[in-house]
Amino acid sequence: MKETKIRTVIIDDEQLACQIIMEYLIDYPQIEVVAQCNNGGQAVQTVNLMKPDLLFLDVQMPELNGFEVLEQLEKIPFVIFSTAYDQYALQAFEVNAIDYLLKPYDRQRFNRAVQRALERIQSKDTAPEQIQSLLNSLQTPQRTVERLWIKERGCLIPVQVNDIDWIEAMDDYICLHVGKTTHLVNQTMRELESRLDPRLFMRIHRSTIVNLDRIRELRPLGDGSYQVILKDGTQLALSRGQAKKLKRWIL
Repeated sequence: MKETKIRTVIIDDEQLACQIIMEYLIDYPQIEVVAQCNNGGQAVQTVNLMKPDLLFLDVQMPELNGFEVLEQLEKIPFVIFSTAYDQYALQAFEVNAIDYLLKPYDRQRFNRAVQRALERIQSKDTAPEQIQSLLNSLQTPQRTVERLWIKERGCLIPVQVNDIDWIEAMDDYICLHVGKTTHLVNQTMRELESRLDPRLFMRIHRSTIVNLDRIRELRPLGDGSYQVILKDGTQLALSRGQAKKLKRWIL
């Protein structure tokens, strides 16, 4: 009797990450990769069309992140998350998903995740219930993080949150200003803000979050508005709505 293949889709915007998964899957002839997607929009269309059994799913991607992809699927398959963001993994993945792979991972760690997936699939566990539980858990408060892992030129670079001076929204990205270095991150302002310690960081404008320890002064502009001046001389706009909140923190 011919063995039924486990139809699998890899969803990751990093080509190297996709290649690593493909290489590691050589050891699993029962797993057939039927498609690869490099952005969230493409992933939704592909998965809804092909209805695979298993996904390898990144979190931060262009167009839609991994959770937004799941929310738009007609039928949710089994999922192994693959992410460089440990805050998601620590809070939710390990409890609710089949497994998570925190980049960079090795073959041994990958094998453990795949074995868990095979056991779930063979036992005919219910994937949608598991993933819905995961999505629901993301609505609960999450603990703040001390470190962010930034993707740059195919590498993962750790950035200590306390070292960030200010954060700027730029289209679908955010810029982390750390001293004289700027890191471009494919993440929304809202997502990052939810992970920051509110005792240390405050949104002072729709497109700006500032490290409160970096503020040197509030400079009145004469029309009732203020400008935030950082210790390095950087000048940032302060919205009227946030001015009272910031002044309360200072006083």
